[in-house]
Amino acid sequence: MAKYMLIMRNSGSVENYEDMDFEAVINAMGAYNESMIKAGVLLGGDGLTDAAQGAVVEFTADAPIVSDGPYGETHELFNGFWTIQASTQEEAIEWAKRAPLTAGNKIEVRRMTDDSDFADYQDNEYIQKEKVWRADERQG
Repeated sequence: MAKYMLIMRNSGSVENYEDMDFEAVINAMGAYNESMIKAGVLLGGDGLTDAAQGAVVEFTADAPIVSDGPYGETHELFNGFWTIQASTQEEAIEWAKRAPLTAGNKIEVRRMTDDSDFADYQDNEYIQKEKVWRADERQG
C-alpha cells in the first residue's frame, strides 16, 4: 500500500476560521482524524503554526540565506498535513475530499516515495542506511 501526503494549502482562508467557533473546528478535525484512524489509513499528521512564526532557508550559489516569515504568496503556504496509506491515488483523493475545510482551502495529494523509486540505487550506502533507520523507527 502506498503512502500519500495530504498537504493543506492556505488560500487566504485562515480569515474564515477567525470567525468560527474554534472548538467546533477542533471537533470537526478530530472527527475527521478519528475516521481515518478507524479506517486504518492515518499514519501521522500535524498542523503548522502561522507562517509569520517560521523561517525560510534559501539556498543560493553561496551560503544559505535565512529570512523570517511570512514569506511567499499566500497560495504557496501550507498550514498542515496528514500522511496516510492508501491503495491508490484515487483513494487518497477521496480521503482528502472528506476533510472538514472551508471554501478557499486546497489539499495537495502527493504519493510519498518508496523503495521502487530508488530501484536502480539499491546498493547506495544511504539507501541501505535509510532502510535500517526506518526499521528502527518502526520498532520504536
